[in-house]
Amino acid sequence: FSLKELHGIFPWLVESIFGSLDGIIVGWNLRCLQGRTNPTEYSVALDFLDPSGPMMKLVYKLQAEEYRYDFPVSYLPGPVKASIQEQVLPECSLYHNKVQFPSSGGLGLNLALNPFEYYMFYFAISLITQKNSPVTHHVSPSNSAYFILVDTYLKCFLPTEGSVLPPPSSNPGGAIPSPTPRSPAVPFTSYGMHHTSLLKRHIAHQPSVNADPASQEIWRSETLLQIFVEMWLHHYSLEMYQKMQSPHVKLEVLHYRLSISSKHHGSPAQSSYQALHAYQESFKPTEEHVLVVRLLVKHLHAFSNSLKPEPLSPSAHSHTASPLEEFKRVVIPRFVQEKLYIFLQHCFGHWPLDASFRAVLEMWLSYLQPWRYAPEKPPQSAEPLLRSVSEKWAAFIQENLLMYTKLFVGFLNRALRTDLVSPKNALMVFRVAKVFAQPNLAEMILKGEQLFLEPELVIPHRQHRLFMTPTLGGSFFSSWPPTITDASFKVKSHVYSLEGQDFQYKQMFGTEVRNLVLKLAQLICQAQQTAKSISDHSAETMASQSFFSWFRFTPSEINGSYTGNDLDEIGQDSIKKTDEYLEKALEYLCQIFKLNEAQLTQMMMKCGTAQDENGKKQLPDCIESEDGLILTPLGRYQIINGLRRFEVQYQGDTELQPIRSYENATLVRLLFRLSSVLNERFADQMDVLCSREDFVGRLCRYHLTNPHLIQKIRYSPVVKDRTSQNWGPRISLRFLASYRTLISLLMIYFIASWFYIGPVGCTFIILIGYFLYAVTMTFFSEGWKPHEH
Repeated sequence: FSLKELHGIFPWLVESIFGSLDGIIVGWNLRCLQGRTNPTEYSVALDFLDPSGPMMKLVYKLQAEEYRYDFPVSYLPGPVKASIQEQVLPECSLYHNKVQFPSSGGLGLNLALNPFEYYMFYFAISLITQKNSPVTHHVSPSNSAYFILVDTYLKCFLPTEGSVLPPPSSNPGGAIPSPTPRSPAVPFTSYGMHHTSLLKRHIAHQPSVNADPASQEIWRSETLLQIFVEMWLHHYSLEMYQKMQSPHVKLEVLHYRLSISSKHHGSPAQSSYQALHAYQESFKPTEEHVLVVRLLVKHLHAFSNSLKPEPLSPSAHSHTASPLEEFKRVVIPRFVQEKLYIFLQHCFGHWPLDASFRAVLEMWLSYLQPWRYAPEKPPQSAEPLLRSVSEKWAAFIQENLLMYTKLFVGFLNRALRTDLVSPKNALMVFRVAKVFAQPNLAEMILKGEQLFLEPELVIPHRQHRLFMTPTLGGSFFSSWPPTITDASFKVKSHVYSLEGQDFQYKQMFGTEVRNLVLKLAQLICQAQQTAKSISDHSAETMASQSFFSWFRFTPSEINGSYTGNDLDEIGQDSIKKTDEYLEKALEYLCQIFKLNEAQLTQMMMKCGTAQDENGKKQLPDCIESEDGLILTPLGRYQIINGLRRFEVQYQGDTELQPIRSYENATLVRLLFRLSSVLNERFADQMDVLCSREDFVGRLCRYHLTNPHLIQKIRYSPVVKDRTSQNWGPRISLRFLASYRTLISLLMIYFIASWFYIGPVGCTFIILIGYFLYAVTMTFFSEGWKPHEH
């Protein structure tokens, strides 16, 4: 094919691979393509899209001819789209000199992208646009072709060792030139100073672009990272967007990319009003989206930590540092920090309160621990002791203070609303507590808070310089200005640039947050008690299973009530894990916030006050009244979160309950009539027998009364007058209408026929066996029968 033909089919080829922007064309569906299920297609796709594969060779070939391809602005992330449509240029250099007015008869604004940018735009945005693609089998996101390609591109263009491999060139002595600046086709209002990228600074004094290969690696690395960050992280909720349109914030925080400044002839209120209506994006990240962002965060930590140590001589550094080394130095604060912070805030506030939040949590914890991805790792010790965080990370912690403190408070508020009896929720609390309990980490966070709270002892003009520092921008500006000289000013710059000058900081080690931690510790204690009661209940249920349970229903089956809990299905192993996670989490929280033993002991005692005399069941917190039990606010909270519950059961006449699915309707009605006749005829005789104090009376009481009724009423919030109802001794034959009972009897008669025992003899044996069982149970159960209390 000629270059002109390749230029024509390139957009079609990209769309055929990654799918259309509207999601109608699925393309190769890389997100669902796995080597385990489709090994041939999987290997072909990876080879074709590899950084040194045929597709990238085509990209570089077209790049040499400086072709341009239109990308609709309407498919960009909501904040960028709203900003460009208001003719306010985002500060990210990725969009500079690329916005084009539509031609006559055209629809909407477009970005004029070079082949490399066009390819990467489609690759990155396919993670968002193709989220509803059909899936016929279970897909593990971390094993998909898309996930592997993201990892491959990051390792190729952001290498932790060596330099970026030069792109293949069709010219024997030349390289693919980087994009040349072009005059803007649309008049835009911009905010702040216009800064050049590191690429442009580096080649400003070069006689030719092709003369310096280092500029090429920086251009591709910077472009790749900008596209990934813009497509995956530059999404805000409508509340965040409105907050960022505040005139007060707009004046103080110039680097907010969505600040809608009015035209010279327009009013600010009208421009802001139009922007709010132009922004309609409903951002709901998927778990796969979060996993890919976590992969990006982990690689950026490794990339940044691979920076060579600075030489002792500052003059030597200025002459020897390569563009790639400068890129590593500021890649996280300049490109990722702000957008990731807002992305995490959105997830913490909008993600469902279920176990899928684990993906967001691990991504957050990965960002908080750059030392895990440092090249010099100490040998792993056999004992599971937490290793101390080195002091060299103090600067990172201080410059990311809100990532540690405000998001920790956000996690506390989530944890207080979750069911900690669930092993997955308990594991998340354990993971966060374990990370923050690393030795020396809490002290460094506290030091960062102290630096932020230090009073400003500088001239008043210094406050303006705070917002002129080029933090968190979309590209490399100039080197760090000399105005940031002390740690306190760096911390204040970080906090105010992310939250605005009027931000009311909530101290992580202050009284308010400490009270939240104490509430969480109390919930942990309650969850441990609940898990123990579930474990005891499960153990009792297993122990009560016997051969005779096939012949006689338990009381809970007779009245059709459910006395268990949905968590009964998690099993003893999971309950044990829950207890271990919660115990360790409580221990770590005590280490972080210096909680004393007296407070914990008091909480443990408070958690145990609601247990009954056997320590088996827990009632919600309530008070006694003339009308029965009344819930307190704490009791309502315990019920909503599933920590405790009432045993709400049917307490009327068990004979008049609706017919169950496991019963024969005709037999239920016939047996009820027969029981009613017998009870009416022999009522007086049964009363006399049950009133006797000898063994015969005890045996009759065991068979003719419901000994569990009063025990059920004790754990149910009913009117007190109901507890005085007494149905008296009576015969109940309804259990014979159960299909299980009938099948069991038929099996016994069938087995007895093998031994030449007739139906009459078998019936006699069953009656004798049951009589012996009843006598035995009478001896052992009379001591705890509720009717004798």
